[in-house]
Amino acid sequence: MKSLILAAVSALTLALAGPALAGPVTLKANPVDSDGQVTLGDIFDGADGAANVVVGRRAGPSIVFEAGQLQSLARQAGLHWANPTGLRRVVVRDAGMAPGGAASAAPAMVAPAGYAAPARAVPGQRVISRNDMVEVIYETGGVRLTITGRAEGNAAEGQPLAVRNLQSNRVIDTVATGPGRAIAGPAAQNARTQQFAAR
Repeated sequence: MKSLILAAVSALTLALAGPALAGPVTLKANPVDSDGQVTLGDIFDGADGAANVVVGRRAGPSIVFEAGQLQSLARQAGLHWANPTGLRRVVVRDAGMAPGGAASAAPAMVAPAGYAAPARAVPGQRVISRNDMVEVIYETGGVRLTITGRAEGNAAEGQPLAVRNLQSNRVIDTVATGPGRAIAGPAAQNARTQQFAAR
């Protein structure tokens, strides 16, 4: 009888402990990591006890996760991400290179120029797919703003791309500059002009 009571208490303890870790999480607007080891806490708000679970290692400036893969990794750690906006991929960047990171703004602005050469070498190569998360940079008069939205279509580097701001639900006209990145405003107009001139 005593062993039955102990077994019941043990089962009840496990049942209560499981939901404490399991729970809904939300994707961060701009997932970043600072040490190359990408954790669930780097990607999701509300990861709590599973925040330090490593799910990938970033070797370059960013790492891309397929949404289904990320859901599976979260589920294994007892978390639930519903992916309410139907994303296909999630990009996690080096915190030092992300807006507001430790790196200065000047090197961050060099990145689009660095990505231009491969686009000319391989014309039409898709760098953003529909439903990808895209970081959009708008810069004018020394002011730089960054938002993260969802791609409304596919685009190669230098091509126009509509991006939906998930907070305001407004669509922004941008130009793709690389995987998961785009520019808007005057810089986008200049990029379009350069793209036409290169043809």
